[in-house]
Amino acid sequence: MGIIRTLAQNEYPALLREIPSPPKELYVRGALPPPETKLLTVVGSRAMSRYGKDACEALIAGLSGYPVAIVSGLALGIDTIAHKAALSAGLPTIAVPGSGLDDSVLYPRANFALAKEIENKGGALLSEFDPLWKPRPESFPQRNRIMAGMSHATLVIEAGEKSGTLITARMASDYGRELLIVPHSIFADGGAGGHIFMKIGATPIRTSADILEALGIEAGAPTVMPDLNEDEKIVINMLIEPTPRDELIRSLTSDFSFDVSRANVLLASMELRGLIAESMGEIRKGI
Repeated sequence: MGIIRTLAQNEYPALLREIPSPPKELYVRGALPPPETKLLTVVGSRAMSRYGKDACEALIAGLSGYPVAIVSGLALGIDTIAHKAALSAGLPTIAVPGSGLDDSVLYPRANFALAKEIENKGGALLSEFDPLWKPRPESFPQRNRIMAGMSHATLVIEAGEKSGTLITARMASDYGRELLIVPHSIFADGGAGGHIFMKIGATPIRTSADILEALGIEAGAPTVMPDLNEDEKIVINMLIEPTPRDELIRSLTSDFSFDVSRANVLLASMELRGLIAESMGEIRKGI
């Protein structure tokens, strides 16, 4: 990958210079976004659910075209999805690993190719650790303060009650940054940690527009839903929540007298138009 260089103090992300004990040195590979870009840290569970993955992808996709860069820690799980979603949306992304930036130590190894893609597509890798620093358990809370400190807001997508993600959330709150939480299902344990912060004032996030508001960015005019024919309107009205494909087809055939072939052709057409999306056998409204 590219050259590792040391940032001058005046090149640090502006907010990072304001935190207690800012890093004495910062190393970078690639290019940081322009200073006027709003930085959004996105963190969450390594053992993410499908709901967490879908929420992360949809929320970041909705930021496309706005002056926002996605910051995360290159870890497996939500971090990985956040970086990939940013790349797909054409947004800059900054990875802050818990290691140095040299190829020989970059962590996790499973995301080495992703780190290379981030750099090649105009993003950056950032670390306060010596380039040859190998990750240690204490490295990760230390790098979490970088992510929380450099960003205008931190978005938590799934975090257990004892999750390391909550360290970043607490730091963001301590630094006076916006703390944003994706509400989680009451029937799942994975997001219980984030709800702790909602009790003390963190902002619940349901849409990308909620994130833009928290970042102080004026959203453009609401996207106009393309003209739908009567069959498409039926499907959209049925998708109050993600629904298994088989269940959706059964409802179309039993309640609306579709035959199976007509239902499948309709769903395929709607997916091609971006009106719906399918993930792990369930269909939801498109982004």
